[in-house]
Amino acid sequence: MFKFLKRLRGEKDLSVESEPQEKLAVKEAAGNVTASELPGIDSASIHEEKTQEAEQPSQALAAAALVTAQAPSGLEAVELPSRSLGKGVRSLFGDAVDMDELEDILILADFGVETAEEIAAQVKKEAGKQGATTDAELRLLLKDLLTERLIRKDSSLNLEDGKLPYVFLVVGVNGAGKTTTIGKLARWLKDGQWEVVLGAADTYRAAAVDQLATWAERAESPIVRPAKEGADPAAVAYQTVEMAINTAADIAIIDTAGRLQNKKDLMDELGKIRRAVEKQAKISEVLLVIDATNGQNAMSQAKAFTEVADVTGIVMTKLDGTAKGGILYALQKELNLPIKLVGVGEQINDFAFFSPEEFAKGLVAKK
Repeated sequence: MFKFLKRLRGEKDLSVESEPQEKLAVKEAAGNVTASELPGIDSASIHEEKTQEAEQPSQALAAAALVTAQAPSGLEAVELPSRSLGKGVRSLFGDAVDMDELEDILILADFGVETAEEIAAQVKKEAGKQGATTDAELRLLLKDLLTERLIRKDSSLNLEDGKLPYVFLVVGVNGAGKTTTIGKLARWLKDGQWEVVLGAADTYRAAAVDQLATWAERAESPIVRPAKEGADPAAVAYQTVEMAINTAADIAIIDTAGRLQNKKDLMDELGKIRRAVEKQAKISEVLLVIDATNGQNAMSQAKAFTEVADVTGIVMTKLDGTAKGGILYALQKELNLPIKLVGVGEQINDFAFFSPEEFAKGLVAKK
């Protein structure tokens, strides 16, 4: 499992002791906080839920948290809470794997014609070499082949350089699951004892802001909201990072608009947001959220966004709602971008690191 650097908390939180008094005053401002109450923030309203006294980490989290000698002062190396895809990936096969139909099945699952031909040919070749003939042997062979092709060295979240706060921009078309992804990611981080600030920079849709505010409550994380509909998204992004710095948060996650009507306008807007953020912090991730149920349309959407945004990784949502999971493989191969996270349900915990082995196992499992 990946290990990431975050702030030491509680009795070991050395960073808070060295903060200026004005920053400590901001941290103590609990409950509903307006922009006018916070130094340096004058055009966004901020909503933060009161939280109960800090709970002791569970035994599982305590076992996962590993303070290392190599970590910079005030930081600790930790693992994120373990989550599994479980049965969230639909199988491509019924009672038996039919080698004569394998290529067609892979094409129908959106692996792409060329890839389907390659995989089918390689499975047949390996089956001949190994003498694999039973259904179980063929499923294992296919699973291992898919796993090998899906593994990448850059699939970890960029949370290890210790330059806090880490900043994530989340991009994608409206309806792909951006807001839900942000809420699930924030809850996951919160479960790992991270402090997160959310930014509602999709300012053109009041519904998007309200939806993110609902997820922020579920994730027990503060949110920076625009003062009015249509406010400058870059201002909200700037204020989100500013709040993360002032409150010694580990990470800021910023929602962005998902309009694709005009690539130039989208590029200009994302560029402005990036410049506003980088005045205060480095951008650690630009995560592109893709709806797996869109099949080949997901590919065209992904290509459009990678042309205008410096995407670092892909989040696949709604994998449980499609039998065309091969689009995940096709996206990673054609765009040369790692699948980093996956969503497989509507509940707040239906979210996990992408595991090539779990994914491949789900595709070849018996229905």
